[in-house]
Amino acid sequence: MKFLETLGLPVLHKFDPETAHSLSLLALKTGLMPVSGVVATPRLQTEVAGLKLPNPVGLAAGFDKNAEALKPLSRAGFGFIEVGAATPRPQPGNPKPRLFRLTDDQAAINRFGFNNQGREGIGDSLSRRPQDAIIGLNLGANKDSTDRAGDFARVLAHCGTSLDFATVNVSSPNTEKLRDLQGKAALSALLAGVTGTRDGLARPIPVFLKIAPDLTDAELQDIAEVALESGIDGVIATNTTLSREGLASPARGETGGLSGAPLFEKSTRVLARLSQLVEDEVPLIGVGGVGSAEQAYAKICAGASAVQIYTAMVYKGLSLASDIAKGLDKLLERDGFSNVAEAVGSKREDWL
Repeated sequence: MKFLETLGLPVLHKFDPETAHSLSLLALKTGLMPVSGVVATPRLQTEVAGLKLPNPVGLAAGFDKNAEALKPLSRAGFGFIEVGAATPRPQPGNPKPRLFRLTDDQAAINRFGFNNQGREGIGDSLSRRPQDAIIGLNLGANKDSTDRAGDFARVLAHCGTSLDFATVNVSSPNTEKLRDLQGKAALSALLAGVTGTRDGLARPIPVFLKIAPDLTDAELQDIAEVALESGIDGVIATNTTLSREGLASPARGETGGLSGAPLFEKSTRVLARLSQLVEDEVPLIGVGGVGSAEQAYAKICAGASAVQIYTAMVYKGLSLASDIAKGLDKLLERDGFSNVAEAVGSKREDWL
């Protein structure tokens, strides 16, 4: 952690979590928060679903919901950035408070409910994006929509020309019945609409699917079949969990999705099982509890071609991205891998 972060994080933690998050975004946009620059080495450079990444450490959706800080984030050590979620129409999300720090557990619970500026506002910000970064958008559905499946395609149709990839998010626990769209028939129909819209773009882009960690093995098998049959380009495993097992923090009983350190083992086991089910035919991005180079490396060895981080930055700062990338490079060198792609799935059996 850098000196300014060592000073600044305790100050931010004196504010309520959502205010602190807004202040951190403001610091980024105004240049008050230093960024490390791009981290890239021959060992770290990799390709995922046709995307050429300088390193496999990405920013998960939710940090920059409205694509406000794309330029500084593109210089903060990440190999790729995912913003959003975006819905067709703006929506305020759920009532506050809706974000809770679980400091004792190095975790967070959120029940934001897809608060965002909508496809037009976010699309306008994306149209001014830096062109030398890999930027994707998490697609969502409006809470009061009568056609949630169609919402994903509508957002993609509006914003797609400014994106390098898009993610179908049917795994947020904070929009009622949204996770029902993970069922095989509903998911196949939804993805057909999204991939059809993607194929109609002037420059078709990869489409990823983000899944929940709270799926049964039978449900995971259905997800794998859909992933293999639908024409999507990858799966992000996983979103937040509804589980509260083993938590110690006072806020552990709050409603919402749990992210951070307690999710690491659960999400990595889901990742490894899904990797086994798709037989390496569909690339996976591992997210959930990554807070160190060792944990990023474990996700990769379990079957992830790349990883994403978010909640750990609440406790370790923005420099965590570059720290993980640099540490990952050393771990790959230690184990004799000339490129990150060689390590993917190399220890999958350890997680099954």
